Amino acid sequence: MERAEAERAEEREGAAAPDLEDPSLYFNRELSWLDFNERVLQLAEDESVPLLERVKFCAIWESNLDEFFMVRVANLEELIDAGRDARGADGMSPTEQAARIHERVEAQRARVAACAAELRERLAEHGIRILDVEGATPEERRELDRIFERQVFPVLTPLVIGLGRSFPYISNLSLSLVVRLRDPEQGTEVLARVKVPKELLGRFLRLGGEGTTLVRLEDLIAANLEALFPGMEVLSHSFFRVTRDTDYDVSDESDDLLEAVQEELRRRRFGEVVRLEVERGMEPRLREQLVLAMRLEDREAYEIDGWLDLSDLWDIVNLPGFPELRDPPHTPVTQPRLLGDNGGEADLFAAIREGDVLVHHPYDSFATSVERFVAQAVDDPNVLAIKQTVYRTSADSPLVPALITASERGKQAVCLVELKARFDEQANIRWAKKLEEAGVHVVYGIPSLKTHVKCVLVVRREGDGVRHYAHIGTGNYNPKTARTYSDLGLFTCDPELGADLAQMFNYLTGYARPRAYRKALVAPHNLSEAILAEIEETIAAHSPERPARIRMKMNALLDARSIRALYRASQAGVRVELNVRGICALRPGVPGVSENIRVVSIVGRFLEHSRILSFERPGEEPRIYIGSADLMPRNLYNRVELVVPVEDPRIRAELTDVLDRCLADNTNAWELREDGTWERLRPDGEPRSVHRELIERHAQRAAEAG
Repeated sequence: MERAEAERAEEREGAAAPDLEDPSLYFNRELSWLDFNERVLQLAEDESVPLLERVKFCAIWESNLDEFFMVRVANLEELIDAGRDARGADGMSPTEQAARIHERVEAQRARVAACAAELRERLAEHGIRILDVEGATPEERRELDRIFERQVFPVLTPLVIGLGRSFPYISNLSLSLVVRLRDPEQGTEVLARVKVPKELLGRFLRLGGEGTTLVRLEDLIAANLEALFPGMEVLSHSFFRVTRDTDYDVSDESDDLLEAVQEELRRRRFGEVVRLEVERGMEPRLREQLVLAMRLEDREAYEIDGWLDLSDLWDIVNLPGFPELRDPPHTPVTQPRLLGDNGGEADLFAAIREGDVLVHHPYDSFATSVERFVAQAVDDPNVLAIKQTVYRTSADSPLVPALITASERGKQAVCLVELKARFDEQANIRWAKKLEEAGVHVVYGIPSLKTHVKCVLVVRREGDGVRHYAHIGTGNYNPKTARTYSDLGLFTCDPELGADLAQMFNYLTGYARPRAYRKALVAPHNLSEAILAEIEETIAAHSPERPARIRMKMNALLDARSIRALYRASQAGVRVELNVRGICALRPGVPGVSENIRVVSIVGRFLEHSRILSFERPGEEPRIYIGSADLMPRNLYNRVELVVPVEDPRIRAELTDVLDRCLADNTNAWELREDGTWERLRPDGEPRSVHRELIERHAQRAAEAG
């Protein structure tokens, strides 16, 4: 093997050096994202996945695609409308990307429609029946009539189009009916729009109160159109849905960031329409009128087989009962280092002083680790200050209210709220106002940079000085997503890291340029250069006799500088193993460039969200980092991100084990090929699933500790 590697190195030296900026070496960001969503679709189609989990993946596919159009496609359409030929490393123009996106989405949409139809049949076999109004029994029809009259009809507002009235405003992602009407006395025809009020009533109405026979709200409305337009003849009706541009920019010169974000959110409601979805079979004239009214190009209109908006299938997923149709239940355990005597609550500060502690959610409990850490800090009279970042959280999170309690008890409580966290802006604004009213120091970060850091810093009086205790995470402080997202968190009281974090918070809350950090890697200051330096040092340390290795786990790999560095590592013979859940612009397996790079993606029961960077050089302990940043330009250069080294040998070993299991998964893993296709891996011998294995491992560890 060493001889073969040496021979390949000689061949490369004799050949012309490949141009690492060649566009053919990079996959397109948008198409790579669609590949990720196609992996989600494969899980919805997979008959080995429990039935309601398949329904869940259908809903995830749809909601993912909605966000993709609201942000990414909207940006492309802006470039096209402005005539800007902006190209990334892959060299594809915005117009080319838009055409390829339409083609890919159409193909996936046909598959998801067929999948949803099959799932509906399978659900009926298990007693979850989604009723067609036309197929209802007389008794069911009487109940449907009562539901319509008492619940639905009072909240409907039909709007006529034409007759001197302008085309009505259609809100983002709303489902509507367009109805063609005829006045039998005058012989005139008009159109009307009826919004389906699913936000008020839910998409699926249950017959029999608590029964599992359901009817779609839009079907019930369509079956009763005569009641909405008495005296008119209903000639036809069809369903449609619009998607609007929801992205926005806040000026660096904004005097009041809160006010600026609120104003942009108001404008976002009226963003340009970037997609029109219509029911297949809609009369061509109606479709043309909708396209014209919304000022769209043909490529922005999609004809949909089956139901529009499958994201509402979450209503089916969340029906109570049916354990046989779901994954086996999983209950997070308490990290053994955080257990007290007889299994009770430990003194977390004492545990952290004994050594760093790693938690891995959802296997380790978020409540008995992160929430307990903040709660103890609030209760401890020796704690002087608690500082926390909030990017995305939930309405029932106890962490933010804990800061309010801390402030009321006289502690310095600081919360850095990122107002520009996309689609969570309103929730963060509400939290920010509550915090300010309670006396918490609320900071909104830097207008030109999103603050994506995941960190809680506690300042505690000890002896004649203070000690910093910190939690540094890869995921949001959100107890809901902590049950479904795979994320890591490091508890530490390392004095140098503590000083770095205090300096980082001062930079974010004050007005100063950060000095050099001791250990922390903080974007946009030193993170990118530090990662590139680690790659170069690994290249320099590698030899065929004493090989080095780079392993990385992340959500997305897009940064061209980082990709070129990994290409150079491969060219030098360094083995590079990448676990990239979503977007990957790197092309593996290219002779002379990336034949030593392997890329896999895991999509399964939990959403892989953690970031681990591991640099293994001969004669050294591995250099391992965790943190909030993916290798994307926005993370490295346009956000405040935090990545920290892991120095405890036991924790490094645990993170190495996580990487090993991810790269060995052959149940929920896909491997990226040179031609850009993702090949799903199948067990050739023992089935390996990182999610199943880590559930079992953490349960066993907890049982041994108990």
